[in-house]
Amino acid sequence: MPEPLTPASFRTDLAEFLHLSPEEVDLDENPLQAGLDSLRIVTLAERWRAAGADIGFVELAERTSFAQWWQLLSERLAGAPRADA
Repeated sequence: MPEPLTPASFRTDLAEFLHLSPEEVDLDENPLQAGLDSLRIVTLAERWRAAGADIGFVELAERTSFAQWWQLLSERLAGAPRADA
């Protein structure tokens, strides 16, 4: 069973893919400008789906900051209805 998705684990996941420490992750940064490519974003989306967030690559790619990613993930984890459902 995957670890539950929390703000701390979210930051840790990002740090792993950005080759930073979790404290160095700037949540206001644009994911693409931070160095994430589409393959890494897909991998993160799969990890977060396994943790219970109903999330896809396109939804992440449309957002322009890690903070927006977390907002979306936290809404999905809380069971908010999907806009396209």
